[in-house]
Amino acid sequence: MKSYMPFLLDGKIEKVNKFHYLLTIFIRINLIIVFIGSIINQRWAVLFAVILTLILTFLPFLFEKRYKIYLPVEFEIVILIFIYATLFLGEVHGYYDKFWWWDVVLHTGSAIAFGFVGFMILFVLYRSKKIKASPKWIAIFSFCFAVAIGAVWEIFEFSMDQIFGYGMQKNGLVDTMWDLIVDSLGALFASILGYFYVKKREIFLFGKALKRFEEENSELFR
Repeated sequence: MKSYMPFLLDGKIEKVNKFHYLLTIFIRINLIIVFIGSIINQRWAVLFAVILTLILTFLPFLFEKRYKIYLPVEFEIVILIFIYATLFLGEVHGYYDKFWWWDVVLHTGSAIAFGFVGFMILFVLYRSKKIKASPKWIAIFSFCFAVAIGAVWEIFEFSMDQIFGYGMQKNGLVDTMWDLIVDSLGALFASILGYFYVKKREIFLFGKALKRFEEENSELFR
């Protein structure tokens, strides 16, 4: 069952899919309104951020369409919220300056999400017997994958500051180091949960989502 098709499932899954659908519509309508306003007011930096955010909201759908790998809807919601909160609320509406904890929450949440992405990549290879790896090494890969994504994001922030003068790295080196520390903590949390999922096939928070990932992508595990 494709996660982007709402209203077709029963119970809690149906509600989560409906929320994902409504959230996607809300974000895109909001972005289109700001897109038009930024053209009228000639706010080109805002226009660039809005276009980039709008394009990235289609990323999970395009990924599923291209590779036939269906992500758990919970992960799609996290990805949407992260993109919207980072590029739109954070940069366009200045939430980084208004709320000191904004950057910490986003980096922690994104590191956990990317940690699970790294885990799922290796878990698919492990379950399909394409590689031999212990739960420990799967957890280590998950951790390294998430930290690597965090490092690439810091390079992106640095590039945006240098090229467009955005000021995404508020305090320069200090901001970068704290972001990487928070990324590492979030990645560690995700990798530990991944380790116990491989060992016991049951963890709190994302256990059911991971099981649905296996069910919806059964061909990957053959």
